[in-house]
Amino acid sequence: MDPIEQFRTERAAAIDGYGRDGDFQALSNRWREASMAKRYVYNFDWMGRPIIQYPQDIVAMQELIWATRPDLVIETGIAHGGSLIMSASLLAMLDMCDAIEAGVSFDPSRSKRKVIGIDIDIRPHNRAAIESHPLASRIQMFEGSSIDPDIVAQVREASAGYSRVMVCLDSMHTHAHVLAELEAYAPLVTAGCYCVVFDTLVEDMPAGFFDDRPWDVGDNPKTAVHEYLKSHPEFEIDRSVQNKLMVTVAPDGFLKRL
Repeated sequence: MDPIEQFRTERAAAIDGYGRDGDFQALSNRWREASMAKRYVYNFDWMGRPIIQYPQDIVAMQELIWATRPDLVIETGIAHGGSLIMSASLLAMLDMCDAIEAGVSFDPSRSKRKVIGIDIDIRPHNRAAIESHPLASRIQMFEGSSIDPDIVAQVREASAGYSRVMVCLDSMHTHAHVLAELEAYAPLVTAGCYCVVFDTLVEDMPAGFFDDRPWDVGDNPKTAVHEYLKSHPEFEIDRSVQNKLMVTVAPDGFLKRL
């Protein structure tokens, strides 16, 4: 067997084993709960902006973007802007790699790839930091509720003409809101690309864990995902991603469009 293929085969077998290893999963879940209580995810930046994600999920997004090569990433929830900056930087790297593979000079001004971010409240200091970032030209932001029909219409218009689209949902985490986001934005995801629904972990945490938030066990992104999938067979949960990570905010949240 080719040594590269052998490595991939052995790794895939290990990842599949993690998904069936109850002890390993329980240990990972205990660490996740303890780390969430200590606000561990607030400790990391991407190119100077707080990203508020586990390092594992950051790596997972890099892998998915490289594998699917989108020309548009739509994100609900902006916060400090770290995720927007990360997506923009990865799209810039795709452009650079495309140029190298084609044997032409890299001209960022000719790129169409971009990131759309949506948030109900883009705080002035965060907006200023994002707009002054070197990758700002790749980012388009909309302020308003991600499920407001006017915002949805504007995002759909801004998405026209893109052939490879990824969506990331990370704003209000109640069942009703995420389900409405899925109905609005998941149809924009193109075949082979992903809709990533963050913070599905709420369903797996102790009831009342997020006592200062309106979401809880039974009312959260994971319950919305499973409700949405009942009538949308064009998507499936790619559990190989969460099995690989073991610690993630998005169990059952990596949805691949078939």
